[in-house]
Amino acid sequence: MFPQRLDSTLAYDIAKAMMDGFNRHYRLFRTESARAKHRFETADWHGQQRAQRERIEFYDLRVKECSNRLEREFKAGDQPMDIWQQIKLHYIGLLVDHHQPELAETFFNSVTTKILHRSYFQNDFIFVRPAVSTEYIENGESEARPTYRAYYPTRESMGDVMQQMVQDFDLRVEFEDLARDAGFVQEVMKAKLLDAKLRANFQIQVLTGLFFRNKGAYLVGKLINGFNEFPFALPLLHNDAGKLVIDAALFGEDDLLILFSFARAYFMVDMEIPSAYVQFLRSMMPRKPRNEIYNALGLAKQGKTLFYRDFLHHQRHSTDKFRIAPGIKGMVMLVFDLPSFPYVFKVIKDFYPPQKDTTREQIKGKYLLVKQHDRVGRMADTLEYSEVAFPRDRFDDALIAEIEKFAPSQLEISDRDGDGHVEVIIKHVYIERRMIPLNIYLQEAFDAGGATSTAQGPAADRAREQIERGVVEYGNAIKDLVAANIFPGDMLWKNFGITRHGKVVFYDYDEIEYITDCNFRQVPTPRNEEDEMSGEVWYKVGPKDVFPETFGPFLLGNPAVRSVFMKHHADLLDAAFWQAHKERIQSGYVFDVFPYEQEKRFHPA
Repeated sequence: MFPQRLDSTLAYDIAKAMMDGFNRHYRLFRTESARAKHRFETADWHGQQRAQRERIEFYDLRVKECSNRLEREFKAGDQPMDIWQQIKLHYIGLLVDHHQPELAETFFNSVTTKILHRSYFQNDFIFVRPAVSTEYIENGESEARPTYRAYYPTRESMGDVMQQMVQDFDLRVEFEDLARDAGFVQEVMKAKLLDAKLRANFQIQVLTGLFFRNKGAYLVGKLINGFNEFPFALPLLHNDAGKLVIDAALFGEDDLLILFSFARAYFMVDMEIPSAYVQFLRSMMPRKPRNEIYNALGLAKQGKTLFYRDFLHHQRHSTDKFRIAPGIKGMVMLVFDLPSFPYVFKVIKDFYPPQKDTTREQIKGKYLLVKQHDRVGRMADTLEYSEVAFPRDRFDDALIAEIEKFAPSQLEISDRDGDGHVEVIIKHVYIERRMIPLNIYLQEAFDAGGATSTAQGPAADRAREQIERGVVEYGNAIKDLVAANIFPGDMLWKNFGITRHGKVVFYDYDEIEYITDCNFRQVPTPRNEEDEMSGEVWYKVGPKDVFPETFGPFLLGNPAVRSVFMKHHADLLDAAFWQAHKERIQSGYVFDVFPYEQEKRFHPA
């Protein structure tokens, strides 16, 4: 019989196995991200979409692999708590000089809570706060590429430097005319600089990893002159001839916030030191929370970890109460918020009205579909949590009553730690960015005097502009969803919201379907007068049949809304529009959906 292993050796071996599990995860994650360059070069758009979906699953698979190994080799779940304290200390030692320490800490938390069956925010043996700083982590000698490159142009050499900047990415596809496109970018840069003197520190800093998403690659950097910094991104696209073009020059924080929006798919970018990328991007978008930047880079679990830390911090420094969210109540979701916090919390109800033929698992499946799909700037990303604890005294009594009535299976109220602090535990919740519901946005305009075409004065003009902006954006949102093979299902105004950038985003997913799974039909011509006068549907309707011409009565009751809608989006009421898109998608065509306005494009179609 072998002598029993020393506790410290056992603890180290477990810590080392966990680190091996994380390193394997990040190696696979990074390899898949790096392959995006080849997929872009070969215009493998379906492969790009498939890889984006599959990469989302990587983290949970590696956590499962690692936890299974620890149970199989070390019986980790049976180890005493003093061993787990030593495991954590050894793990911290392994983080020294690591290039992804914050991600490795989160991986440790995920594996540990899976083995110990404890919610991570309750556990004493995890990383509640970062143990290792991510400041000034440097690439090793084996990693030749720095996080960003710096270029030092003069006004005269700007065009040449722009070309070199693009060529340094070594894309294996010919540009149609790189000098021409560099000239376009140079003109935009000059417009930003105006006639400002170029200071001694004038430079362009560019992240060395291209950002890939869908059919585009994005060069991301910033222009520095004196005390001023100008963030920018250059979208690179294939033209119809299969050659590359710089399609636009996006400048300023607002353009970058839309590009990195929570309503878009995650980027693929090859990063050795992700925290350095986050720090660089945060310098360009200081209003964007770090958790959303990690999400945008495809590191969703790290985003969830940081979000929850921010949420706990906000709770400690606020006193307002969680309440039922304003607006029309949903049939399948119970929604609540904290007024001082810019997110909403969505809980699936236990039962639904007869017209909602669905189940909890089907609804969760729809949310997973959205998580894995290209959201094209029109579907909000959601953070999914289980067993979330809130202080009971921060909950409005009306909200507790609402949960007890509609989602009792998702609610527990207890002092589970026995310390006198009563908690509300929500078993399963989705969290997403708060937006102004589109129906409320339009109603505000109507209340301001813009509901009629005869109203006069500045207030009425502003109201009419608000109505037009909301209705046009609503139609644009639906058309972008169609291009991404998504049929919203329930297209009522209340299921869409307005972001702070004025974009309309869809957020009610329980009825979404793929366009390719729907059957778009025209309402049949009545066979006789009895059919024409009937208050019931007299023709046969299949489970996936959609009749676009019937949308009008539900959406366009207000004359002001109808006028704008019919001017810009009447085709949405025509089955032929939907069917044509369905057929193109079925034939393998991947539509372009641009995260910037058409007028910014150098090469509009």
